[in-house]
Amino acid sequence: MTNCLAYGVHEAHTDLAPLRIERRALRDDDVAIEIAYCGVCHSDLHYAHNDWGSTIFPCVPGHEIVGHVTAVGGAVSRYRVGDRVAVGCLVDSCQQCAACEQGEEPHCEKGMTPTYNGRDRQTGDTTLGGYAQHIVVREKFVLRVPEALDLRYTGPLLCAGITVWGPLREYGVKQGTRVAVVGLGGLGHMAVKLAVALGAEVTVITTSPGKADDARALGAHHVLLSSEPAAMKGASSSFDFIVDTIPRKHNVNPYLMLLARHGKLVLVGALEPLEPIHGALLALNNRSISGSLIGGLEQTQELLEFCAEHQVLPSCELIRMQDINAAFKRMETNDVKYRFVIDMASLEDGEHS
Repeated sequence: MTNCLAYGVHEAHTDLAPLRIERRALRDDDVAIEIAYCGVCHSDLHYAHNDWGSTIFPCVPGHEIVGHVTAVGGAVSRYRVGDRVAVGCLVDSCQQCAACEQGEEPHCEKGMTPTYNGRDRQTGDTTLGGYAQHIVVREKFVLRVPEALDLRYTGPLLCAGITVWGPLREYGVKQGTRVAVVGLGGLGHMAVKLAVALGAEVTVITTSPGKADDARALGAHHVLLSSEPAAMKGASSSFDFIVDTIPRKHNVNPYLMLLARHGKLVLVGALEPLEPIHGALLALNNRSISGSLIGGLEQTQELLEFCAEHQVLPSCELIRMQDINAAFKRMETNDVKYRFVIDMASLEDGEHS
């Protein structure tokens, strides 16, 4: 086992602070990674605060991890010391069920092992995330970062990016597809960039007129204000595909009305009960509604390759590890465009200050 410096919490509703954690000794199929950057996800805040009542303490958040290989186990064949690599939201799964065999590891029938706040499948130890100097991960769950991608901005692709990439690919978004993105936060801004890169005609749907310029700067072709009834009525039955990134309970009926024949709306933000859905809105135009989590390993690697080829990167603000609590407070008020990324070199600086 090895000891390293990390940031985490020992109880809910306290500030993240430095702590020492243990990483396991290398197993035959393990890869040891020095963490260069780690993205900050809204889930990190929720787990640190135990908002969902399921946090295992101590908790070290972070599941948007990028860095370099420092050591490999005896059976590792895909990576060598020095390679640029990434780790996303999960670090293990059963590898035997139908979901795992079909490359849908997040839907493992026996439960996937999250990068933090989970249990190691062999020892039962709590998994601890990427707000740390290094991490040890099973080779299968390590991704390769293409040379053309800037490591500083790669992390959020592993969560926000893959969350919207999955449905864009599953539903065949391509040149000419009429796509609407509801909400313009961490998920929404990535949906805009990726849909545009796929060749879609992209509209951002927002309640805020002030976000129109931001939406167009990200590549959106149109902006639709959902707070204007006449504009919403005029857009009825005009979209092939809608990505709904609103992260809380809301009324989806106004968005269903915007779907064209055989149109699909996918929820990627709200993980709680929704307001009642009017069945007639689904029957008319043969519309459908579904949900999507994160993608599997193969799909995430595909995303990294696509982003490298098309130079699609999230819009990020780099922060020091010591500024994480201020970043959490800013996230709570949506004061970020559009993702925070921690420069992990600052972690060691703080230890010696």
